[in-house]
Amino acid sequence: MNDVATSREKPTRREVTVGVLALQGDFDAHRRRLEELGANVVLVKKPGDLDQIDGLVIPGGESGTFLKLLGKEGFEKLRQFVRLKPTFGTCAGAILLAKEVENPKQAGLGAIDIDIRRNAYGRQIDSSIREGKFLPPNGDTPGNSAIEMVFIRAPKIERVGPGVEVLAIENGDPVAVRQGRAMAATFHPELSDDTRVHQEFLKLVSEFLAD
Repeated sequence: MNDVATSREKPTRREVTVGVLALQGDFDAHRRRLEELGANVVLVKKPGDLDQIDGLVIPGGESGTFLKLLGKEGFEKLRQFVRLKPTFGTCAGAILLAKEVENPKQAGLGAIDIDIRRNAYGRQIDSSIREGKFLPPNGDTPGNSAIEMVFIRAPKIERVGPGVEVLAIENGDPVAVRQGRAMAATFHPELSDDTRVHQEFLKLVSEFLAD
């Protein structure tokens, strides 16, 4: 009887549901990683799908193509979402979340106070795997931890605003950042065996649900 009473007193933990924008890019790699870490994953293909998720991942691809595929309704719905719920953008997704975009100039969601330059690391043929440092603020992972980073036609963060936390660096440059409920990485953590970047995002989603 005591065991039953104790179990009833325990709060039920809500399952985290994370969406992955599935318009282009390797969204399935993000889906597999998130499911591996215990999240329920929804592939977001239309604006209404955003209503059923707690957080969103915007994968790599081509940011201009994302804007065309989203259309006006989808873009406005996405803009509202990133103001309210946790969002993580990688590569092209990071470009969409930036306040200012160069090479060429492009509209964005303005969720993170950074200036970003598209294709700063060269063309697809110039893609590379590098080692950087993972620096999650107040996280469980020790600072200055080595982490593998896959760069594919990657953008470069050229300015970081005062309210932005740097989560990872490579060769002295910020390559993963967070501001409020938004996270961005210029590399592709979904293509590495290291799960810590996605874990940091799921931690952000869990904190949001706990508020």
